[in-house]
Amino acid sequence: MKPQRILPIAFFMIVVALFSAYFLTRGTTNPATSPSGEAKPFLNLQGYMTQTLSWEKCDIGFECTMVRVPLDYANPGAKAITLSVVRHKATDKAHRMGSLLVNPGGPGGSGVEYAKSAEFIVTPAVLKKFDIVGFDPRGVGASTPLWCLNGAETDKFIAVDGSPTTPAQEREFVDQAKLLARRCVERAGTLLPFIGTIDAARDLDVLRAVLGDKKLNMLGKSYGTLLGANYAHLFPQNVGRLVLDGAVDPTVSLQEMNIEQAKAFEGALNSYLDTYAADCASTGECPFGVTRAEAHGTIDELIATSDTTPLPSKSKRPVTQSEVILGILSSLYDSDGGWTSLTAALTTAVQGDGTDLLNLADYYVDRGPDGKYLINSNEIGYAVNCMDKDQRVTIDEVRKEAVTLAKASPTFGGYLAWSSFPCNYWPVPSKPIPTPLTAIGSAPILVVGTTRDPATPLQWAKGLASQLKTGHLLVFDGDGHTAYTRGSSCVDNAIDAYFLAGTLPKAGLVCS
Repeated sequence: MKPQRILPIAFFMIVVALFSAYFLTRGTTNPATSPSGEAKPFLNLQGYMTQTLSWEKCDIGFECTMVRVPLDYANPGAKAITLSVVRHKATDKAHRMGSLLVNPGGPGGSGVEYAKSAEFIVTPAVLKKFDIVGFDPRGVGASTPLWCLNGAETDKFIAVDGSPTTPAQEREFVDQAKLLARRCVERAGTLLPFIGTIDAARDLDVLRAVLGDKKLNMLGKSYGTLLGANYAHLFPQNVGRLVLDGAVDPTVSLQEMNIEQAKAFEGALNSYLDTYAADCASTGECPFGVTRAEAHGTIDELIATSDTTPLPSKSKRPVTQSEVILGILSSLYDSDGGWTSLTAALTTAVQGDGTDLLNLADYYVDRGPDGKYLINSNEIGYAVNCMDKDQRVTIDEVRKEAVTLAKASPTFGGYLAWSSFPCNYWPVPSKPIPTPLTAIGSAPILVVGTTRDPATPLQWAKGLASQLKTGHLLVFDGDGHTAYTRGSSCVDNAIDAYFLAGTLPKAGLVCS
């Protein structure tokens, strides 16, 4: 079953590389907790906005703290939760411009781990002038977490057939969806009604205040664009420099999102196979087909076969059809390393070894080599998306949608059609985000879209930019998910000019 996320694949490599740093962050002391370990609530919202932070060194060049926010903003004095925060201070202290919050996406991505790669996620010019501040949103990682499934349960949830075509497969899929909902109530019931993007956006204003910034500066990628746009809509007067890269259009329904993503991922697969075929022609190395059509046929056969006969792996875990699809799909986020890894994984898969495809799927769902999940992004993905949109559908409707999506995307359509169905059983009422997000009265906001982005199609960036009353669109003509610091000097220069001087790119600019 597909986790409900649109997170940059590069982020998952960061998470794996920084696994030890994650536990350092979790170990940061929090003087604002009671002996029982629970955060002490302030009497009112003003108490949260003026709290004093206790920073500690937590890694070379970084310092960490915990910030208290209300569980329920309608009743801030009732209960508090904590957000884990990390900071890399501006290297040019004399010309420091304030804090720049970063969010990698998700929902469920750890901004703490993301920020610990500050030198890779922003340019040196921005690193000099801004404190790079990462945070784990409510429910995520080292913040007050929302855990629903244990490791074995998550393994089964991920491996279940995500595009069921028989009554038995449908029953197993529905059983897993119901189990997720039941476990979330049992293990995270208090937090569950307050996990949506609206509450997370309100947390951003607490972070802005306690960091000492009059305005919020932020780089939001993927789902982080939805978080940032919601903030701008709620607090337009507090918007500073806001870059939304790999944008999500909040007016798109879950069903529309599924079909548009299916088309985009199919297009990304074809772009990858075009490159594969060109390399085959020039090098003579053609491990799973000579032409694009032949290679695509090999992939189709691999997916079809794994529906009934999972691939073996060196770890002795059978590689199910869902994990084959997830391994392929996740690699399409990154047109550089991801495509290279996909070729290697498909090469061994057609030889009967699914190990490399399984490893790619494991990276995507944050499963470590020891079988432990590094972060709770799988639960958070569903918890947030099911809260943000009230889009319940019947099983007959999703069956019809699967047929429609399979025509639009033979490789991924059926799989993506079912991906939002677990929201049907979600145990708490949704709290839909307002649409459209207009942010009337905010400073200019820069929205960035990539022409062949598989996870957040370009039309979403266009849609968000047009909704925001001060939205400005920058387009990157390229492959992969998101644009900033991915090799285009045109993109980087345009975004840096905005961050550093407030200068917007020329209207209609398309970078390559």
